[in-house]
Amino acid sequence: MAKKLHYFDFNGVAEPIRYILHYGKEKFEDVRYEYKNWPMKNLKDSLPYGQLPLYEEGNRTINQSLAIARYVATLNNLVPTDPWEQAVLDAIVFNIYDFWQKVVAYIKEKDLTKKQFLKKEIMEETVDYFFSRFEKELQKNKGFFVGKLSWADFVFVGIVEASNLFLGEEIERKYPNTVALLNKIRSLPGVKEYIASRKPYTF
Repeated sequence: MAKKLHYFDFNGVAEPIRYILHYGKEKFEDVRYEYKNWPMKNLKDSLPYGQLPLYEEGNRTINQSLAIARYVATLNNLVPTDPWEQAVLDAIVFNIYDFWQKVVAYIKEKDLTKKQFLKKEIMEETVDYFFSRFEKELQKNKGFFVGKLSWADFVFVGIVEASNLFLGEEIERKYPNTVALLNKIRSLPGVKEYIASRKPYTF
């Protein structure tokens, strides 16, 4: 069954999905679009809600990055079978996306003065608010979010990397458990080879 992932030619919210697919040795077509050409009317009009990413599997499609990530993670044993652990991971992923929304607001802001203010707020307040909490979770769970490798770890690493791309920073540098998790994910079989083969991202 042919698999395709449609997204822009940078990391963003699709990179965790790419990581999971490569980790699982899944064969898929990594369809990428140049962001500078967005919105491409024909493409946008063809999407269920006019947004990327979109995942195809045969004649079926899913939109929404977290739904896609969770689905492909399920195929690769990265979602726990216990309902409570599932809920815990869902909460963690939503917390990660709460942080990401702050970065998205910065990305979308066109006024340079407001943009500078948002970045200052992110770097001086938002990062520590969230990452001090993420650090505690990782520390008490053997370097992962639930004691073993899961889809939340992939989502976290992808969002950290995307935030770094758009902010021009290394937001993880003061958080050793975060740095360790980034290194673990980047070193996984499949992921390591994918990272080595991709071109550097720019935005």
